[in-house]
Amino acid sequence: MNRKQKKVLIRIIFAAILMVVFSLIPVEGYLRLGLFMIPYLVIGYDILKKAVKGILNKQVFDENFLMAVATVGAIILGEYTEGVAVMLFYQIGELFQSYAVGRSRRNISELMDIRPDYANIEKDGRIEKIDPDEVEAGSIIVVQPGEKIPIDGIVTEGNATLNTSALTGESLPREVKTGDEVISGCINMTGVLKICTTKEFGESTVSKILDLVENASSRKSRSENFISKFARYYTPAVCYGALALAVLPPVVRILLFDLPPEWGQWIYRALTFLVISCPCALVISIPLSFFAGIGGASREGILVKGSNYLETLSQARCVVFDKTGTLTQGVFEVSGVHHSDMENAKLLEYAALVESFSSHPISQSLKKAYGKELDQTRVTDVEEIGGNGVTAKVDGILVAAGNAKLMKRLGIEYQDCHHVGTIVHMAVDGVYAGHILISDQLKAHAKEAISALREAGVTKTVMLTGDAERVAGHVAQELGISEVYSELLPADKVEKVEQLLEKKTGKDKLVFVGDGINDAPVLSRADIGIAMGALGSDAAIEAADIVLMDDDPLKIARAIKISRKCIRIVYENIYFAIGIKILCLILGAVGIANMWLAIFADVGVMVLAVLNAIRALFVTNGRRAKVDDK
Repeated sequence: MNRKQKKVLIRIIFAAILMVVFSLIPVEGYLRLGLFMIPYLVIGYDILKKAVKGILNKQVFDENFLMAVATVGAIILGEYTEGVAVMLFYQIGELFQSYAVGRSRRNISELMDIRPDYANIEKDGRIEKIDPDEVEAGSIIVVQPGEKIPIDGIVTEGNATLNTSALTGESLPREVKTGDEVISGCINMTGVLKICTTKEFGESTVSKILDLVENASSRKSRSENFISKFARYYTPAVCYGALALAVLPPVVRILLFDLPPEWGQWIYRALTFLVISCPCALVISIPLSFFAGIGGASREGILVKGSNYLETLSQARCVVFDKTGTLTQGVFEVSGVHHSDMENAKLLEYAALVESFSSHPISQSLKKAYGKELDQTRVTDVEEIGGNGVTAKVDGILVAAGNAKLMKRLGIEYQDCHHVGTIVHMAVDGVYAGHILISDQLKAHAKEAISALREAGVTKTVMLTGDAERVAGHVAQELGISEVYSELLPADKVEKVEQLLEKKTGKDKLVFVGDGINDAPVLSRADIGIAMGALGSDAAIEAADIVLMDDDPLKIARAIKISRKCIRIVYENIYFAIGIKILCLILGAVGIANMWLAIFADVGVMVLAVLNAIRALFVTNGRRAKVDDK
């Protein structure tokens, strides 16, 4: 509880004691009024002040105005105890709500406690702590055991074990050594590291993630927008309704039935009506539910950019996967050289040189298989042909490395491979020189993830890949994916997603899951784009709506589980709050409900709704994400 909340609690306790004591003193008239005004002003002066400010700013109809009118009216009618009690319990509800929001924020800040307080710079043999914002790219920083890595960079000296749990939600440590890239937000558990920063703090991973989480609340869901609009019309309507309840029945009694007007009774009913009608439960609990849902997701290493994406994800029925780096490890290794008349080492040398300017995983695997330092000055006239491969001159000899499409494009006859994997066909000086087989492994939980999605109510799983049909079909069959489309260029993937979007029915949503590096166009086109394995990937954080901070595909079903639990809580609060309000409003209008029931209808419903909302912070543990179909 913070300082402000403690002050409110002291006021509540003091006002409650005074109210009870003064209720026991046998005095009447103005003396009794004067006594009760003390606890009333102690507990309600800030509400009255806000109500007056709202009137002066021409923003009359809010909960402060409702409380002020209702309690002042009750005191004028001589119901001093009830007037003070309404304000007292309203403040208790506000304190509870403030504490709940603060608790949710603390949960998120603790789970995402990755903002570094300082960076260590070595000067004249001494370590100096400075603000991370002051560190320029290219600087050497020192990270000691127990400290956070403040800025992205490359290890220049030292070995250590890093704890990435604040980013990924997983406790598995990561070993790093000289030459490895490291990202901000990880905690150094062992060893001293010297790191050459590759970015400024404002562009580092930790800064981008914090900005993403902090701004998530600005992207509101349809439910939140509905409640905001509802409150704008609802509050003035109930105020005019209360005025009509106070005036019309007495006037009708006089004019039509020649009966006493009983102004006091009807004004009391109108004031009760006002207290009951306060929309606090909806206005507070709905945004809090989404806020808690985003916090619960962050705890799992799932970053949601806004409550609108959380709401859309809850309607996911079709999940489309990119294959490489999403369902497979994306770590390619050369597993064979076939149909080659030259030495394997020579063919690998040609392949590595031709691919030496590319950062594609297949290129990396060819360079790794060659295993020697490459002299790129030997390579000229490099031409990369999208979806086909690369051609270049090595020592003046034309070399081509790519798939079957490239061979057909060059008019070169090639040999098929009976092994399953990625095939890199090679042509040297216009003659086919054999092919290199590269294999990629499935991720550990890929098959389990597809099964978990079915249990989560996903009716269709689709895989898109640029790989050959045989490789794609083998992977899809092994995982149990319902549809597969192979040999696709990047533009083809967008077109295929467009076709799948056209086939959707009703409110069903399509989710695309990619590695976030090469899939930006498709991530943007889908109803929801999820980038996974995105630890440190700027492209993923920018392009996707939801970012999974590790490589575990099971997190997709878990994200759906969190979203549906959050939406279920939102609707529970809407139905519960509106249902109780309508019932109590009817009882208040006919004179059955008094101020005490009104207090329950306002404060009690708000407290129950807030308690229900913060359940979204917590999701049942377990790797399999079985989700109720909503």
